[in-house]
Order: sequence, then structure tokens, then C-alpha cells
Amino acid sequence: MVRDDMRKPTRQGVLDAAASIGAILPATPLLPVEIGGVRLHVKAESLQPVGAFKIRGGWWRLSNLSDEEKARGVVAVSSGNHAQGVAWAARRLGIDAAIVMPRNAPKVKLEATRALGAEIVLYDRPGEDRDEVAAREVAARGATLVHAFGDPWVIEGQGSAGIEIGRQLGRAPSRLVVCCGGGGLAAGLALACPDSAIHVVEPQGWDMVGQALEAGEIVRVGANPPSTICDALQPDATKPINLDVLRDRAEPGVTVTDEEVRAAQRFAFTHLNLVVEPGGAAALAAALAGKVPLDEDTVIMVTGGNTDADSFAETLRAN
Repeated sequence: MVRDDMRKPTRQGVLDAAASIGAILPATPLLPVEIGGVRLHVKAESLQPVGAFKIRGGWWRLSNLSDEEKARGVVAVSSGNHAQGVAWAARRLGIDAAIVMPRNAPKVKLEATRALGAEIVLYDRPGEDRDEVAAREVAARGATLVHAFGDPWVIEGQGSAGIEIGRQLGRAPSRLVVCCGGGGLAAGLALACPDSAIHVVEPQGWDMVGQALEAGEIVRVGANPPSTICDALQPDATKPINLDVLRDRAEPGVTVTDEEVRAAQRFAFTHLNLVVEPGGAAALAAALAGKVPLDEDTVIMVTGGNTDADSFAETLRAN
């Protein structure tokens, strides 16, 4: 369960986040697409200024810091997309940001984060505990930790996408198919769209949210987990704050393989003119593979487009 002293995310918080984000960013498009004879929609969060939905949670968290907290700066942990979301918000708000990133993060994400003015603190993955590295940085700087998914403001910020979807669709979506790492976006959407089914999609062997939903408690990734091309979807475990929101709300989780993800990347490029990174294509992969139910009011989240040109070209050539 969530600690009693931790602020809990709320639907009102999601509505407030949507208003704040709507004042500085245009809505990302809701694109029609046909899958298996069903005409439905894709929410193209890959078209955000930082190439991913993470800009939402980064902005809402940092804009809610006190003046004293802003002066001390922030620390975040990310393989790239949350890093860019926090760095973008920090630059706009004049806040110092240090981002703990793995040395093997995609080069495009490292370079983009650095270009936004954030300080990068590298760690070895595997080998070092990223949370321990971040805790040292927070202690040394007196900074605020901006967690990628286990933070109430971050959850609310991510959920703002659901408010946009409802306005664009003109009604509540019947279901939202969501790429899932730690569960920040899924939890935010569950709050934003209380009458919509939530389908979490994770890489095979990294379904920590799906397993936690089934077990009713936090489940950590096992020893020697399989490799995955979805670098953005590899947390060791979800957090109690996310599980508490998703419990009794989310449908049973599903997993996708690397080949299913690559097929989804190719589909998005061919049918939607979108460049999508592996982790951002997971939900679309599940839909294309017939792993989730679909109807005309289904919305599939395409969550990120930050992929190296060489690896993306290789994926396209493999078709």
C-alpha cells in the first residue's frame, strides 16, 4: 500500500494537470487506423516536443515544486524519455536538473537530454543500482527526486493524455491500450478515464505491472531477465502508488515479443507516417497481434519516438 504520508494522485489532479499542460502544449493528434477490420484510434504521443508522453509528468511535477525546492534543483532517473521530459520542464522553469542515465541508453536519448541543458550522471546497467545512484545525488545536492512513475504529480501529468483523448473522441474511450514500464501512464489514464478499460502491455519477461496485478502485491524482476529492445520499459518493479491505482481497474496484463514490437514499428511507419521507438510501439504490437480486444472506441497509446536512426532503419529493412 502507499505510505500514509504520501500524497495520492487524484482525478482532480489530472484535470488540473491537463489545464496546465494545455496552456503550454498543443494536443497530440488522435489518428484513425484500421486493425483487423476495426477502425479505431492511435494517440500519437511520439509527436510531443521531446518525442514522448513523459513531458506531461515532468512539467506537472516541476511546476508544483515550491520556490525553495526549485532553487535546490531536481534529480531524475531515466533511460531517456523521462530524462528529456524533466530536462525540458527544468529549462523552461529555470531549474537545475541532474539525470541519472545508464551508459547503454540509446545515444539519441543521451544527446537529446544533454542538449536540453541537463547534467547527466551515468551508471552501469547492469551492475549498479540506479536508485542508489540517484539517492546519493539527491543527498549531495539537497535536490528533489522526480521519480519516473512512482510520483503522484507525475502520474497526474501523464493522465492528462486521457483528458485530451476524451475531448478529441467526443466521449470516453471504451478501452485504452497502454505501453507500460512502471505504470505511471496506465495509472494516470485510469484516473483520467474512470469508465474505460485499461490494458497494460509490457515486454516479455519484464511484465512487472502485469504480475503485480495478478499477485496483488509488488513483484520484482527475476535474476537474469531476458533482453528486450524496449529500453524504456525495463523497471525492476512497479511502486505501491501505481499498484494502488491500478488494482481492480486494469485488465490482466499482456506481453509482447521483440518481433511483435518490430512489426508494430513498421506498421506505424507505413500506415501512420510515425517513427516509433520500440517501447513506444508495445501497445500497438499487442493490438496487431490480437492480444487485446478492439472496438471503434479503443485508443492505442503510441508513447515515444526516440529511436536511433540506424536501429530504426534496420527494423524497416527487416520487413
